[in-house]
Amino acid sequence: MDRIYLDNAATTSLDKEVLDSMMPYLTTHFGNPSSIYSYGRESRLGVENARKTVAKILKAKPSEIFFTSGGTESSNTAITASIKDLGCKHIITSPIEHHATLHTVEYLQKSGVVTLSYVKLLPTGHIDLADLENLLATAKEKTLVTLMHANNEIGNVLDIHQVGELCKKYQAIFHSDTVQTVGHFPIDLSNTYVHFINGAGHKFHGPKGVGLLYINENIKIKPLVHGGSQERNMRAGTENLYGIIGFAKALELATNNYETESNYIVGLKNYMIEQLQKEIEGVSFNGDYLGKSLYTVLSVNFPKTAKSEMILFNLDIHNICTSGGSACSSGADVGSHVISTINTNPAIVTVRFSFSKLNTKQEIDTVVQTLKSII
Repeated sequence: MDRIYLDNAATTSLDKEVLDSMMPYLTTHFGNPSSIYSYGRESRLGVENARKTVAKILKAKPSEIFFTSGGTESSNTAITASIKDLGCKHIITSPIEHHATLHTVEYLQKSGVVTLSYVKLLPTGHIDLADLENLLATAKEKTLVTLMHANNEIGNVLDIHQVGELCKKYQAIFHSDTVQTVGHFPIDLSNTYVHFINGAGHKFHGPKGVGLLYINENIKIKPLVHGGSQERNMRAGTENLYGIIGFAKALELATNNYETESNYIVGLKNYMIEQLQKEIEGVSFNGDYLGKSLYTVLSVNFPKTAKSEMILFNLDIHNICTSGGSACSSGADVGSHVISTINTNPAIVTVRFSFSKLNTKQEIDTVVQTLKSII
């Protein structure tokens, strides 16, 4: 039986066209982009053309685009620099951010360099914008707001423009973790008040190990990694040449095919919701799943029974790849901080299904029937 892959929010498969664009840089164009001879210049040109492509798509300037090892490094750089270089002494975040953000702000708080506030959540899992404004209005010190554009577990999408306007009003620095939205939603940085965003190639059929950090031209920060003048003195270390080429190509393809692919994936998500409601009693969903939500993510709660407790293992036995999201799973998996924050019901088991352009309705039928037999 073929494997059914429904964990695309964790990583996607590499697109053939992306691999083809990377191949010359894995073989012929192997020069170090910092070398001055022709081999080096070819590589440098590849990196700079990739930067221009990414900047154009995100409506930013090439000088605002920096390539990193991924979303985690980008978030760490933005958050740490906001404290060290931009003078922020207070951070506002939410309890359901990705660990790349949460662990970084907790580390900074424990180090004693910042105070930390968590914005309240609405019952849907959305950020309470009134509470955010209150926290900003009462902040005594320069503040960094770090809130993700879309949640990787429940799919809720933040109104990034509204949050940006609040940050502008209270002169706060704004970082948004856009790992789940770059390559999945049109982003217009020329029209968004934000100081930092980040991306990761492997979330939209690009390579792993390459990411993006956008740094608004109006701010100046120092590097997180020292020891070389790469990335215009912002990130020391030889560039991930083929990764950068692949990142730009994947973003280009995702942007060109956005309309058709997003409509197709929305159809799959809605179809799965209907089939689950029809076939499985007591099923429910997390977040604003029919509203402001990622079309790629569906977080599903199943009634907890002796059978459903081992649901991920059972799906795996049937060659179905998904990810968990339960508040209290067995063994070493401590469960999901996101689900335990928004859904305190102990009688459920949560599974995240996440879709790509490669999934089919037939696969969803198979998964629903398998779930029915498991539960």
